Amino acid sequence: MRLQKRWSSAILLAAIIIAGCNDAPENSTPSTPATPNDVLVPAVISYNIVNQYPHDTKAFTEGLEFKDGFLYESIGQYEKSDIRKVDLTTGKVLQSTKMDDKYFGEGLTILNGKIYQLTYREGKGFVYDFATLKQESSFPFHTQEGWGMTNNGTHLIFCDGGSTLYFTDPATSKVVKQLPVTDERGPVNEINELELIKGYIYANQWRADIILKIDTLTGKVVGRADLSAIRQQAGIPPFSGREDGPDVLNGIAYDAASNRIFITGKNWPKLFEVRLDN
Repeated sequence: MRLQKRWSSAILLAAIIIAGCNDAPENSTPSTPATPNDVLVPAVISYNIVNQYPHDTKAFTEGLEFKDGFLYESIGQYEKSDIRKVDLTTGKVLQSTKMDDKYFGEGLTILNGKIYQLTYREGKGFVYDFATLKQESSFPFHTQEGWGMTNNGTHLIFCDGGSTLYFTDPATSKVVKQLPVTDERGPVNEINELELIKGYIYANQWRADIILKIDTLTGKVVGRADLSAIRQQAGIPPFSGREDGPDVLNGIAYDAASNRIFITGKNWPKLFEVRLDN
């Protein structure tokens, strides 16, 4: 009898459970596993050429800035590197300081009356007086290479050809923040010349005729401008690999006072004022 009662109880309990399941509201939905956030696809940024200016065809442009009505440019290649002040309208070099032949000039930025410049593989950057372009000091950086550089008013921000932006303290050269840059496909490598514009970093990507718009908080590429047609529009020959011939698109400068963006390329005969999303 005890065995029969146990079986009867078990059967009754099972019936109650089944009935409870059948009484579930028809509009109830089972829980589903969480899905990852939607992948951010960068917005397409169109461009228009506003003005064209002459550019030194022997200028292997690695860094470009605009300040107080003039362009400041860092020129690369061993034995040919310098830092220069350039008249926008004529392209004439007004001041320059040549680097030692053993250095290859890279990105530059202007902060608190000083010009900061990276070198390619020498692990050393230089500081110049803004007014005289006289070299005052140097600073170390601890990546294998130096590429582009900009600043946010407090920190120097540079890249090394990979997918990371490094924020450093200009007083100590210590890295205070590393920001990985990603787009809808993952890490974005070969980030080159940099410019901070309205809180976003605009960047060239080496060997690609595009400009990336990067969120400085997340590192995500939120916009992408395809400038692959600009050579044809401006009559600039395509990249041929010939020494001193027009090379890759490189160089972004911003005139905050007039909301103007300037771009050029290595050994390009022209510099352009363009409208992106500014």
